[in-house]
Amino acid sequence: MPFNLPRLLASVLCLPLLSTLALHSIGVAQEENPPSADTSETVQLPPTGLHLFLLAGQSNMAGRGKISDDDLQPHPRVLVFNKAGEWAPAIAPLHFDKPGIAGVGLGRTFAIEYAENNPQVTVGLIPCAVGGSSLDAWQPGGFHESTNTHPYDDCMKRMQHAIVAGELKGILWHQGESDSNPALSKTYQSKLDQLFERFRTEFDSPNVPIMIGQLGQFTEKPWDESRTLVDQAHRTLPDRMTNTVFVHSDGLGHKGDQTHFSAEAYREFGHRYFLAYQQLTGSSDE
Repeated sequence: MPFNLPRLLASVLCLPLLSTLALHSIGVAQEENPPSADTSETVQLPPTGLHLFLLAGQSNMAGRGKISDDDLQPHPRVLVFNKAGEWAPAIAPLHFDKPGIAGVGLGRTFAIEYAENNPQVTVGLIPCAVGGSSLDAWQPGGFHESTNTHPYDDCMKRMQHAIVAGELKGILWHQGESDSNPALSKTYQSKLDQLFERFRTEFDSPNVPIMIGQLGQFTEKPWDESRTLVDQAHRTLPDRMTNTVFVHSDGLGHKGDQTHFSAEAYREFGHRYFLAYQQLTGSSDE
């Protein structure tokens, strides 16, 4: 069920808080990636005062890049709200939409740069992207058949639990490949605007910054009219909605499948998202 933050906080105050919670790494098997390092550690949880960022959209937000050893090294002030609903070190993969396929994405780089520019802050990432999901799945009651999930409803449920740990500081969105067809592209812009307005209403954050990334520009796969329409909806979002920013994908290469960015490209994209956030907010947002 979608939620409203004031109602949520009222209900949360009636629940006993847990005194401790195990903080552990994410151990999702990868077909082409090395196993996750053991970074188990016990700390006093649940955390409070986190700067929270929602990661939403489809596979290029979830990340499909090859994991390296560096991606398994935790940052002391970057956490992720994992599949089990626990705050854990933010090591790759952050997402769990398709176990064995999820890999490096852009969210971790964004969070590390944010933390480094805000040394008194701990960042909490809330991964909710679902590979292959169209905007129709990102509406209340929407269903995504291949993953047997309800992307929007599942996102709302996760946010209900995660948002009590801090303040929502931004939404990172990357999606549109699944809507780049004649049947869906013509209504994409209106559905996108409705989704973002719904996010802001449900999270009780009417002016929360929203960053939207451009689809991949791969020479081997030229854009058609449908993809151009989706791109126009992305790049003109700041003209239609306040406190939003478009993040270009110029020069970012794919991993070999002409669909998903490479690990190196994801890291650069995360850097661009952070620069766009700084530009949008006008400060490091301490």
